Amino acid sequence: MNRIALKFSRLRESGKKALIPYLTPEFPRPGVTLPLLNGLAEAGVDLIEVGIPFSDPLADGKTIQYSSQVALENGVSLTIILRAIREFRSEQDLPVILMGYMNPILRYGVERFIQHASQAGVDGLIVPDLPPEEASELVGAAKQASVSNIFLIAPTTNEERIRMIDNYSTDFSYCVSVAGVTGQRTELGDNGGLDSFLLRVKNNVRKPFVVGFGISNPDHVRQVWRHADGAVVGSAMIDAMAGAKTKKEAVNAAVRFMNKLRPAS
Repeated sequence: MNRIALKFSRLRESGKKALIPYLTPEFPRPGVTLPLLNGLAEAGVDLIEVGIPFSDPLADGKTIQYSSQVALENGVSLTIILRAIREFRSEQDLPVILMGYMNPILRYGVERFIQHASQAGVDGLIVPDLPPEEASELVGAAKQASVSNIFLIAPTTNEERIRMIDNYSTDFSYCVSVAGVTGQRTELGDNGGLDSFLLRVKNNVRKPFVVGFGISNPDHVRQVWRHADGAVVGSAMIDAMAGAKTKKEAVNAAVRFMNKLRPAS
């Protein structure tokens, strides 16, 4: 059983749900990636999603677009990201998922990318602009390297396709709360329809599923946890870190935000 499957198994056995931060590596300061990974792990998060900054992030709103641009200006690269994960993995056993677009992966080389990611200790991969029907090369390489594939379920996804995505996803699938881009929101789901969407997903999957896009406060997390196995927060944590002048300030801001985000038992 890999780290992702083991984590969800343990959470379900204990009746708990996952809290999953998304971070943009090398944002807001160069060299912050490893300290941020370690800080979030010590804060008690359950998995960590690490973005691969890209100049044209189609699924991301202004916050992650901005953080990606800053990270690129700070010299981020796949080599730097994988090095940080490798160093993190030498001391921590927390599952790490990479989220990136297909263009940088193609430039790196699919098999080479998967091989290097696996060697660094990456556990899973989300590629939001790659539908499962077109992912055979990536899925094949990832399966051979024991890297999990995580595919996206949107509010517009019908029941048949939900079951297909659940089947394609190795250990869990990822629901987007709205048919749009990432970013903080006052209300989750289009027209308040998140609960009905998540119930529809829950009734059509066999594996765990998590929810992201727009989660920014404990009420959002509580709402998602009623149906899903985990909540992903990205833009709100990135906004909390944005003004940090040092790596230490950035890590402290992220940890404070995640500690406040977790609902009281």
